[in-house]
Amino acid sequence: MPNRSTDTLFQLIKTLEKSEKRNFKLYANRNSSSEELKTVQLFDALDKMDNYDEATLLSKNKGIKKQQLSNLKAHLYKQILSSLRLIDEKNIDIALHEQMDYARILYNKGLYLQSLKVLDKMKELAKKNNQLTHLQQVLFFEKNIEALYITRSMKDRANHLSDEADGVNDSLVLVSKLSNLSLQLYSWYIKNGPCRNKEEETEINDFFNSKFNFDPQTCKSFYEKLFLYQTWCWYAFIRQDFLTYYRYTQKWVDLFDQQPQMLAIETAHYIKGMHNLMGAHFNLTNHQKLKETLAKFDDFCKSEIVKDNANNRIQCFVYRTISFFNKHFLEGSFTEGLASVPAIEEQIKKYELYLDRHRILVFYYKIACLYFGSGDYEKAIDYLNKIINWKVDLRTDLQCYSRLLHLIAHFELGNEEILDHLVKSVYRFMSKMQNLSVVEEEIFKFIRRSFSVTVRNIKPELEKLLVKLKKKNTTGLKQGHLFILTSYPGWRVSWRMCRCRR
Repeated sequence: MPNRSTDTLFQLIKTLEKSEKRNFKLYANRNSSSEELKTVQLFDALDKMDNYDEATLLSKNKGIKKQQLSNLKAHLYKQILSSLRLIDEKNIDIALHEQMDYARILYNKGLYLQSLKVLDKMKELAKKNNQLTHLQQVLFFEKNIEALYITRSMKDRANHLSDEADGVNDSLVLVSKLSNLSLQLYSWYIKNGPCRNKEEETEINDFFNSKFNFDPQTCKSFYEKLFLYQTWCWYAFIRQDFLTYYRYTQKWVDLFDQQPQMLAIETAHYIKGMHNLMGAHFNLTNHQKLKETLAKFDDFCKSEIVKDNANNRIQCFVYRTISFFNKHFLEGSFTEGLASVPAIEEQIKKYELYLDRHRILVFYYKIACLYFGSGDYEKAIDYLNKIINWKVDLRTDLQCYSRLLHLIAHFELGNEEILDHLVKSVYRFMSKMQNLSVVEEEIFKFIRRSFSVTVRNIKPELEKLLVKLKKKNTTGLKQGHLFILTSYPGWRVSWRMCRCRR
């Protein structure tokens, strides 16, 4: 598992580009006080370290005393952020904050009309880029100036400001409700995965209907539509309604085509939208559309918007890699996909400080499935063990299917001496997690039965199993109940099992 340093200053320094380090040195050396020189010394020492070790740091830098270290680190952290603030001119939030600072300075000088002019410019910039929270701050400040001083800057200004403020507040309330619901649905999925039974489906339906108590037609602004589409996207995905999931992920991505200026502002949301769109094509087994969307995403990953931002680069790596795996699963080109695994693992190690546990679990599972599909069951077991032995309360569905695939890998290897124990163990675990569908029940029945089946009869029995699994899928069973055969590359299990293992 990744080693995550808990020292925030060390993490910040390790994210800096060469140009940002050079800018910090210039910023820190603008005066030559002893405290500033010590912070530069501390910066250089931390920059040279591969892993944070306070004892080593102090032993190699005698000029820094242990009792000084805490204050020096806090001061250095603030200095680095200040130096980054000076060179980050592309961020709309920073630009708007700067305008608000100027307006406040002019106001404090008693230059009210000049302050209002700056606020007008800020208001136009905020409207153009859909920045409702900044727009609300501007209106609050303008109302404050008008209430305290007679500026006569505009006829009927009081009514005009009141109407604007009411409109912005209404929009913010709607955005808040939608973003809350979207986040709660996503959190439910991260913890539980998709619906596994009627009870869970009823639970998520009741939750959604209790929260979604407004007319979608009222959603007009960019953020209202964005969070509306995200809400429906997660709701449909949890219920395994892949067609609805696809429709709303496409709307999500199209929203950025309709308002291209938002691409640089909400890049992370666009990347996530593209990821979900590629995921929708995968779940619908739309191979050609997946290839086209992945090619479009590849081009975007090479753009300046991504190259100039570390967060965008990391997110692009994560989601491009997941879609890369999915493409090989659809093609059945497992062995070809394995050629990229060493490079992917190197990137995982490079970004280990920034990757959440959920993403790492998904990576391990998909790599395991590549090895399983290519017939290297031992390597598949190695990666599945990483998931099984990692004690995290995330994606119980992934934990279940990792164990099931782990069991089938041992079955393929002919490890009959441990199969009986594994069958009981995996069955108990999946039953406890309420993750047993009729498909998994059939697989367990087959494996138990296989112990008494002769070599000659094993292949016909496997073929019967495949027919049963297909029949279960065509008799009203939701695709969510065939998760291992669809949403995850374990859907190749039934195909692989039809190869005689002896």
